[in-house]
Amino acid sequence: MAKDYYGILGVSREASDDEIKRAYRKLARQYHPDVNPDPEAHEKFKDINAAYEVLSDDRKRQIVDLGGDPLAPGGGGAGGGAGAGPFVGFQDIMDAFFGAAGGTRGPRPRTRPGADAILRLELDLVETAFGVEAPITVDTAVLCTTCSGAGTAAGTHLATCEACGGRGEVQSVQRTFLGQVVSARPCTACQGYGTVIPHPCGTCAGEGRVRTRRSLTVKIPAGVEDGMRIRLAQQGEVGPGGGTPGDLYVEIHERVHDVYSRKGDDLHCRVTVPMTAAALGTRLTIKTLDSEEPVDVKAGTQPGSTMRLRARGVPHLRGTGRGDLYVHLDVRTPTKLDVEQERMLRDFAKTRGEEVAELSKQGGFFSRMRDAFNGHG
Repeated sequence: MAKDYYGILGVSREASDDEIKRAYRKLARQYHPDVNPDPEAHEKFKDINAAYEVLSDDRKRQIVDLGGDPLAPGGGGAGGGAGAGPFVGFQDIMDAFFGAAGGTRGPRPRTRPGADAILRLELDLVETAFGVEAPITVDTAVLCTTCSGAGTAAGTHLATCEACGGRGEVQSVQRTFLGQVVSARPCTACQGYGTVIPHPCGTCAGEGRVRTRRSLTVKIPAGVEDGMRIRLAQQGEVGPGGGTPGDLYVEIHERVHDVYSRKGDDLHCRVTVPMTAAALGTRLTIKTLDSEEPVDVKAGTQPGSTMRLRARGVPHLRGTGRGDLYVHLDVRTPTKLDVEQERMLRDFAKTRGEEVAELSKQGGFFSRMRDAFNGHG
């Protein structure tokens, strides 16, 4: 059964070339092995590439629209070569009906658009909150300056392919159950370009581009969040033959902060206060991301209480203003008391009418609870 190449890219059968290309780029960025290590994503990426290969080729797309699969064995992709016998591939039948002998698609261009690139950038909370101009290093293909993308050595030019006469395709005649069929296939001598490079550029070996390491500066706006991507237009891979560069996407990864946790544009932190400070009240100085703020802890504050500092969080990415800072209070109970401290604390409990268990003495609070459970009067 033929694959649903339209469904793989998530486009309709009436989709334009631009819609197919946009869908491919979006899915390729999502499932590329460098970005998504999941083995299932790797297989998905293969299917996405195969679908784009088919639907971006007019002839292969015609085969799909007629219910065939140009990549299947015998479906026009690999089968049906010269000497294949009376049964030929679906592509050969298509050539017979769509007039490959009368007019070919012509040579494919040497200059093609470049691919997009993705770069991971790690930033601190302060940098994502208030923005930063970050230096980045990118390993990509760039235009070959020796040949300016032409791929030819200095003083030389492309030459017309003698095998196909510059058409990029060669024709063959075969006998089938339909009769004599004239089919056309890409020329193997020039790989379908219609031209050859007699003297390739010594720097790029005819590619028109070379790989190199570039240094850029990316402006990170205030308020970006973990996982967001910033698009740098035409800063990705230069295409074959010096084609238009793709885009570079900088993916933000926010490092974990020692004090603050972030939820959207709000910040959260935990502050420990002594039991006495919570009971009597006190004033704390909270160091925010960009200032120091006095905070009053009211007398009688209970464990787990939260105080809100308005507009002391992260600036909003879109619009004005900032999120809030939430200070969560942990009340610390002393674990060791000396004799005098214990006496004073017991005296304080008595003044409040609170009974305190004396674990070292018989008949204490817990002893009475035990007796009650055991049925002793």
